[in-house]
Amino acid sequence: MSSDEQPAAEGSTTNKSRIPKTASSVHDVTADKPPFGSRFLTDEADVWSQNAWDHVPPPTDQDEVISAALNKQKSAPVPEEEKQKYNEKPAKHWDNFYKANASNFFRNRKWLHLEFPELKAAAEPDAGPMVIAEIGCGAGNAVFPLLEANKNPHLYLKAYDYSSHAVKLVQNNPLYLAPPLGTIESAVWDLTSSELPPGLEPSSVDIITLVFVLSALHPKEWANAISNIHKLLKPGGLVLIRDYGRYDLTQLRFKGGRLLDDNFYIRGDKTRVYFFELDELALLFTGSPASAASKANNTLQIVEENEEPSESDPSARATPLTPPDGSGRTTPTLAEVEKSLSSLSAHASEHAPQKAGAIHPILETLTPAEGSHPLFSTVQLGVDRRLIVNRKRQLKMYRVWMQGKFRKL
Repeated sequence: MSSDEQPAAEGSTTNKSRIPKTASSVHDVTADKPPFGSRFLTDEADVWSQNAWDHVPPPTDQDEVISAALNKQKSAPVPEEEKQKYNEKPAKHWDNFYKANASNFFRNRKWLHLEFPELKAAAEPDAGPMVIAEIGCGAGNAVFPLLEANKNPHLYLKAYDYSSHAVKLVQNNPLYLAPPLGTIESAVWDLTSSELPPGLEPSSVDIITLVFVLSALHPKEWANAISNIHKLLKPGGLVLIRDYGRYDLTQLRFKGGRLLDDNFYIRGDKTRVYFFELDELALLFTGSPASAASKANNTLQIVEENEEPSESDPSARATPLTPPDGSGRTTPTLAEVEKSLSSLSAHASEHAPQKAGAIHPILETLTPAEGSHPLFSTVQLGVDRRLIVNRKRQLKMYRVWMQGKFRKL
């Protein structure tokens, strides 16, 4: 997510103009030396002159924070006899969520044009007939910014959600009732259904977006979801994904009585959320683990809290994560940043071995209904890690998101 439109942080010690972030948060896996953003900290005097810095090292105590949080959660999981009620009618809980929050909870996802330039290209005047389906559209916070900026008279937008109340919010939006250019249609549809959505034929969609959608599904539903995505896309069509990553702040903040299964939780509003590893997404779409290039950029960005669009739930409020040394500092020191910069080399792709249980066991036997893998090739797959800083409250928040692009074979 981009903070390009925000002003420089207050208290800047320099008059230098802002450096715009021009690269996606993750990299092209085919690049020899994949870039990670475009902003580098090389002078201590410049530290507060930008909204975000790339290649900031993770905190040394993060493994301890993760271990403590997971052990506490596992000591008090959701009782077995209560799990079924949370998995029976997930759409009902999302209906209740949208009734309570209307259309004012999520911000419009205007950052999508940077992370997924394919969407912007589809909205250009000479793009020709293009069908884009947003699955899990919610209140339309991704589809409406695209519709508003559209210059392609032959752009056909489809917006689906299994929450009937969310679809009503979309259908009552002024842009839906009178689209400035192109067409838009929204309907209730469950991605894990045995039938395709109304108004769409097999192999008829150019691009599918899944923004924080797969994480809302039970792992047993993944196979049906992938099969439906494959059925809908044209040969060569793209699926664009953004979702929660393993050990994101949201995951670590869950208290007792919320753990349904490993890395799978129930929120206070009874909606579910799973936290992915890169290999899990790669296995879902291609049948193979993620490449080494996808795991190369194990680094963080510093972002001001009030400049970072939230894609989380109410449970992800700011919480101080204080180092065990009691120093209380909330941002890496210049020395740590310089150490991180000096370590960037051709061998930066080395990464720690995965922890036990990193891959959900259901993926060991997962077979899509559409046939054997590979169903998709990987165009892009990576991790977007952010350190969100609230200097006034002396808090730091570590966010982890997965992002990928897969092309139908």
